[in-house]
Amino acid sequence: MPIDNLARSDVVTASIDEPVHELAAMMHDEDVGSIVITDDEPVGIVTDRDLTMQVLGEQADPDELMAEDVMSDDLQTIEHDAGFYEATELMSEHGIRRLPVTDADGALQGIITADDLNELLAEEHQALANVIQAQRPPY
Repeated sequence: MPIDNLARSDVVTASIDEPVHELAAMMHDEDVGSIVITDDEPVGIVTDRDLTMQVLGEQADPDELMAEDVMSDDLQTIEHDAGFYEATELMSEHGIRRLPVTDADGALQGIITADDLNELLAEEHQALANVIQAQRPPY
């Protein structure tokens, strides 16, 4: 199944010069755990964990920090036509839970998360369990 069938298209984005306190407010307002940082194309990601560890954990002044200061800049992305297994492999190899989805030109199209993939797996397992239950002889 192609990732673009699973990815959320309503990804929240910000620029590299967005103040950290604004990122936190955006996460709260949009009820998300990450914001993709863009500069014409995705260049990084800031997660709620990044804010916790790099701002609160370091007792930094959020008014003095920008997205560029706290973002993960070794961003992994996946093309929209990649498959489910490629996404899970990429997440596993890099120890990440979120993958921005891009088109062939590198433009942001959406985001896929480990939670999205787990939800799909749970649905597939339930469908398989229903088949097994339907075919099981009565005892």
